[in-house]
Amino acid sequence: MGRYTFRLPDIGEGIAEAEIVAWHVKVGDMVEEDDRVADMMTDKATVEMESPVSGKVIEVAGAEGDVIAIGSPLVVIETEGEDEEGASDPSAATAPAPKAEVIAERIEAENPDAGDADRAIQADPEPSPLKGRGLGEGPAPRPAVEKKPLSPTLSPSEEREVSPRTKVAAKVLASPAVRKRAQDLGIDLGEVRPAEDGRVRHADLDQFLAYNAAGGFQPAGRKGRDEQVRVIGLRRRIAENMAASKRNIPHFSYVEEYDVTMLEEARAQLNASRGDRPKLTMLPFLITAICRLIPEFPMLNAHYDDEAGVVTRYGAVHLGLAAQTPAGLMVPVIRDAQDRNLWQLAAEIGRLAQAARDGSAKSAELSGSTITVTSLGPMGGVATTPVINRPEVAIIGPNRIVERPMYVAGPDGHERVEKRKLMNISMSCDHRVVDGWDAASFAQALKKLIEAPAVLLAG
Repeated sequence: MGRYTFRLPDIGEGIAEAEIVAWHVKVGDMVEEDDRVADMMTDKATVEMESPVSGKVIEVAGAEGDVIAIGSPLVVIETEGEDEEGASDPSAATAPAPKAEVIAERIEAENPDAGDADRAIQADPEPSPLKGRGLGEGPAPRPAVEKKPLSPTLSPSEEREVSPRTKVAAKVLASPAVRKRAQDLGIDLGEVRPAEDGRVRHADLDQFLAYNAAGGFQPAGRKGRDEQVRVIGLRRRIAENMAASKRNIPHFSYVEEYDVTMLEEARAQLNASRGDRPKLTMLPFLITAICRLIPEFPMLNAHYDDEAGVVTRYGAVHLGLAAQTPAGLMVPVIRDAQDRNLWQLAAEIGRLAQAARDGSAKSAELSGSTITVTSLGPMGGVATTPVINRPEVAIIGPNRIVERPMYVAGPDGHERVEKRKLMNISMSCDHRVVDGWDAASFAQALKKLIEAPAVLLAG
């Protein structure tokens, strides 16, 4: 038998290392040629690694979240024939050994019930309540148990119930079934008065529940287990980008209220006659308004290279659209948004959002934005303070639409109260490039277009 060492190939220009985001094989698995063995993430994209040979996997290069260098062994496969090397630099460094925390994580995963107090209680014999009792004597005093500090993973009630072998003295006599039922109900057995023999039985629990029924003794919820989740892959990239943005950019936010009653009426009319065209949401209208105003406010459609001290103002609007996906936040880009009409914008928004969710978005569709719009739709809240998508200098976030009474001018010139649809739009800007006056002026110009859809759609 031979060993084939598959080394991580050069998967992109200028890429020196990649992160393991998913394993599709484990030690002992049989693989065929071209089978998928791992997903590797670089700064630019996620790449699927396929086995160049058939055989049995005998080594893998670490755990998900580990970063390995180009040319390092990714997997070692036992094959028919002599030892071979993968098509990469044979002199590359060997794969790093699994980190200590990864090993600890594996041990915990293999023994998830370690330290489970309930299991220890059921295995521990309980002392007889009659042991040591003489004629005419009450219950014999229970042997003193050394008092130990409470375990950080147990509640005080659990600390009293666990046996000495699990660091806790059993002060309340009860069967494992009664203990389990009390735990499910959220009842501290120390608060239950037994009817006889000092032992709590199911009937005692029933009496306790009946007596306390009016007090709403049912617990509010169930206690979950603590867990540690490694921040890897896209989640790690998001964390790094957000931290870099807040660390390097002096943010300021500006929020303005917009009356979108007339715009919503226009949107409903257009949707009623849309035919087979995509349904219009608020976003195509907002993007259209932004594109109309960018020539007047070029400082918002820009990148700031703080190392070189250069601001690049762009003539085209490559609009990033922050989208929530199962893997985390992604920002697909609508190229040349200024050249598209409402229906084209709606179609591109739908296409990019779906590509981001199902993972089919290309690297070029996830980079190169010049200004970003972020929207949570109906969950948008009253106001937000979005984080700028570095190296951009501005991000705009529409919030949810609410209906409220407002004073409006009537046809006779007198004010009257009407129900109106209102929406706040939040924006964050890089104060090194955008002044507060610029942001306020842009928000007010945007307000005029949003509140007068005829002017917005007239072009």
